[in-house]
Amino acid sequence: MTVYSTFGIAEESPARTVYFAGSGNAALDQHLIQLLRGELEPATSVTEVSDDQLSTLDNGPIITVGPSAFSRVRQANRSAPILAMLVDRPFISGFAGRSPGQITAVLYDVPLIRQALTGKAILPQATKIALLATADSVELYEPLIDELPAYGMSARIFLVESNDNLISTLVRALGYGDFLLAAPDSAIYNPRTIKHILLTAYRRNQIVIGPTQAYVKAGSLASSYGPFPEMVEMAGDFLATFFETGQFPPPAYPQEFRVDVNAQVARSLNIPLPSREDIATRVDRQLTIKGEASDE
Repeated sequence: MTVYSTFGIAEESPARTVYFAGSGNAALDQHLIQLLRGELEPATSVTEVSDDQLSTLDNGPIITVGPSAFSRVRQANRSAPILAMLVDRPFISGFAGRSPGQITAVLYDVPLIRQALTGKAILPQATKIALLATADSVELYEPLIDELPAYGMSARIFLVESNDNLISTLVRALGYGDFLLAAPDSAIYNPRTIKHILLTAYRRNQIVIGPTQAYVKAGSLASSYGPFPEMVEMAGDFLATFFETGQFPPPAYPQEFRVDVNAQVARSLNIPLPSREDIATRVDRQLTIKGEASDE
């Protein structure tokens, strides 16, 4: 005679569906789906949806990958709960602020203070940071400028008024700072300009930190970044909260960051380069010490 555990049956998770609106990059989308399926409970399915299905989704939350996917979903279905991935804070903050609990994100950009400390971990003597900005992006740097003195650093913004004076402004910035800190500002740092920015810095024996892991491969010396498994783990926590309460937590950064470096650039500039793990540990220690001090 077989005895079934009524407790075990009662404890089974209810069947749930999470919809997935991808970036269009098949390899990236499938990698994220695989990570999500490994993170979520077995009873929670991850279902890819096409654009023509978006307007009909009225129950399950939708994960979007990248700004374009988020915009498509938001335009097609204003009532859908959305968890955005691979978007930065400047892009998503307005949407999340207007629809708290309905729209959230696991933020893809890296806090600029963390990027600044990544540069200082490589150049401990650094005290001055150069920043390039347009009139529209100056505000990106204001919180950073307020935070830096606590870490023995300061920054100056060099305003790029047009594409024509990008390089001349860059040259002035490189003459001021111990390194150039790049933010996710697509008006300045984009595929059309990055080669010229990096070559100009290299020829003047100056380094660029950030803005993303992809730019390290192009010739930036280093960048912190949020690893995909950590971002997916946070997405799983956000979804669990949503299923429990019907509301998403506010957008947030992952708890763990790693560092990518370009060792060839370091050798060419004769810069001693700590290990990636050592850089990340130094940055975490600085942020922890400052956080503990501010709590006292």
